[in-house]
Amino acid sequence: MRKIKFLFAGLLLGIIFTKSEVVSWYRIYEMFKFKSFHMFGIIGSAIITGIIIIQVIKKRRIKSINGTSILFTPKQITWKRYLFGGTIFGLGWAMTGACPGPIFTLVGNGYLSFLVVVFSALIGTFLYGYFIKKLPH
Repeated sequence: MRKIKFLFAGLLLGIIFTKSEVVSWYRIYEMFKFKSFHMFGIIGSAIITGIIIIQVIKKRRIKSINGTSILFTPKQITWKRYLFGGTIFGLGWAMTGACPGPIFTLVGNGYLSFLVVVFSALIGTFLYGYFIKKLPH
């Protein structure tokens, strides 16, 4: 019963993704062809919102839902890490026509072929966990 709030949050996010056309392959195609500001506006506003929320969490020392402190640890920036990860992310996005974020929303909207994408994402997550010690971090 306690986890039902996460189900409702997911449903609300799915509705927002659908209504804002974030799940539309055409909107993604427009973005990559630089023909529309729609997706850039959504991504940009998400980045700005995230920056503001992180600053509020840091300044007010907001705790997690479990009462533990939220810590932000800086990561060492290495070009290999971002080049390799970004390439895999971009290839997956290009092959599926969808960002990984709304893949469950696409399945919920009846695009059952995205079950293959969900399965592939789960396999990729498993492989990452398996090879994590051998990857550049």
